[in-house]
Parts: sequence; C-alpha cells; structure tokens
Amino acid sequence: MTVALTEFARTRLFPRQSRRNAIRGTDAAAFEQYINAHAPMKVLEGYAPFCQLWVYRNWTETRCATIPITDENRHLLRSGYEARNSKELPVLNRWFEGIEAPVAEYLIVIVYDREQMAKEGDAIDADWGVVGCLATAEPEEIPMAPITMLRNALGVEEGGSGVPLDRNAYLKSVAFWELHANWRAPD
Repeated sequence: MTVALTEFARTRLFPRQSRRNAIRGTDAAAFEQYINAHAPMKVLEGYAPFCQLWVYRNWTETRCATIPITDENRHLLRSGYEARNSKELPVLNRWFEGIEAPVAEYLIVIVYDREQMAKEGDAIDADWGVVGCLATAEPEEIPMAPITMLRNALGVEEGGSGVPLDRNAYLKSVAFWELHANWRAPD
C-alpha cells in the first residue's frame, strides 16, 4: 500500500509559517516517507468505510493537540469564526492561547482511500491519502470536533465528506470537547 500526503493535509500540518501546534521536527516529504516505510502499530476504524486511523509512536517533536479545560486555564480560552481554506464557510472554533501542550506520545494519521479523495476533488496517485494527524497522549482517537461532523454532513461542496451525521458519535464528541480544547501559540 502507498500513501500520499494530500494538499489539504500538507497546508494544515506543515504550514508555510511554522506554528508550535503543527507537525514539528520533520518536513512534509520526510513525514510521507516515514509513513510509507513503517507500518502503524495499530489501525483504528474511521468514521466511514473510506477512513482509517493509523497509530504510530511519535517520531517527531509534535505536541499533543488538546488540553483539558480546568478552572486554572479557562481564562485562556479564545474563540473565533474561521475557515480551513478559502472554499469553506467560516465556523466557530475554540482554542487556548498562552499554553503549550506536552510532546505527544502518539501520532494518529487519518487517511482516506483513493476513491474518496477523488470524490472530494483531491485525486492522489496512491492507495491512501493523509487528510490529517492527531497528536495524542494515548494511542486512541480524539473524537472529531462537533463542527467537523456537521461540515461533513453538509457534503463535499461545503468542504465536508458527505457522511451523514451520527447522533451518538456527535453526542460523544460534545462530551469530550466540553472538557478539552485545542491550543495555539505563535512562534
């Protein structure tokens, strides 16, 4: 099996202007090469038949993606409307500023199969396309954010995958994200 880093993932995981909460300690080409050369320690079922999550021990300097919300850090939460690219509608996001997460123990690489990538207009010359990566303390998936689930349900024309909303998965996601937030920190 071959894997390609999609353009969508490349711009989010390896932005032109470095961020401390992006993939650190490697570049896009080396990241793609590593995934093609090393089997994951385990494969988790994705949210749809075309999606898998490949779990690796973190071989980079990447930090955990999320931080638990506590009374001590709640005042550092920020929010704003953002789009991941110019084709998408802005949606409300929430994140910490002024906190740096610990280095992740695991990287969970999110991949879509070739057929789904073509459907979403990002054709790849590989069996699987990397669409994202979760940096975690445990070798388990962080629930997809509720807004991402809603965007997926809107369809590919609005930047989603076209997978209908799963009410139970949505409620599980809300329970997690009520207690956690992503973090950002300028370099």
